[in-house]
Amino acid sequence: MKMGYQTLQLSFEGAIATLTLNRPDKRNAVSFALVRELLAALDEIEESPAQVVIITGAGKAFCAGMDLDELKSLLGKTHDENVRDSARMAELFRRIYEFRLPTIAAVNGAAIAGGTGIATMCDFTLAAPEAKFGYTEVRIGFVPAIVSSILVWQVGHKMARDLLLTGRLFDAAEGLALGLVNEVVAAGQLLARARELAGQLMENSPTSLRVTKKLINGFLTEQLDTQFAAAIEENARIRTTADFREGVSSFLEKRKPVWSGR
Repeated sequence: MKMGYQTLQLSFEGAIATLTLNRPDKRNAVSFALVRELLAALDEIEESPAQVVIITGAGKAFCAGMDLDELKSLLGKTHDENVRDSARMAELFRRIYEFRLPTIAAVNGAAIAGGTGIATMCDFTLAAPEAKFGYTEVRIGFVPAIVSSILVWQVGHKMARDLLLTGRLFDAAEGLALGLVNEVVAAGQLLARARELAGQLMENSPTSLRVTKKLINGFLTEQLDTQFAAAIEENARIRTTADFREGVSSFLEKRKPVWSGR
């Protein structure tokens, strides 16, 4: 069933579905509404004749982390509310990672925290040279619990520790070297290259692509069941800590945090 979307655009060109995060004034920041609509749009795509999905962002950013107003609202939530929020984000990440159609992230600009997470979950990641990435959660007293379940398999434990524990930003060229980016493409050619790649994929058997993805995903199913359950709990638990409250407050107030370690 087709529906109207407020935070994204869904378009179809032949057998290619393009999902455009459409909050350019907020740099396409992750909101609870965006998460809900992404899940609904993926359902719509799955019921359509589409064979490949492209995910990109409107404006200059791909997805610059969590919406500031909603980040602030986390400070007043109960543990059960935090568990529900974390479970919904985990559902989105796993839905993208295990989606039955090939997925291509066309990263046109900043992809920070949850934005990097979305790009990480896609089968292919194409990035403009100016794209920036970062698993920055630790810098605000948060924890990159959900994405870590996948990242350690993609880049190995040593590099995952580097990216997750420092929370540093890295560019498209380093992402390519790490294996998190498949190709660096000039910004003006990014969507054209994504469509070209989609066309290449569509030359193959749709059944073979679906079964191959299912086979690859199956290697991690049991581990992800356990790791995602633990990640949801850690995600919810850390939101009750003093460091999380200080991290969010200092970030919103644009000052250096004073950590208590609690």
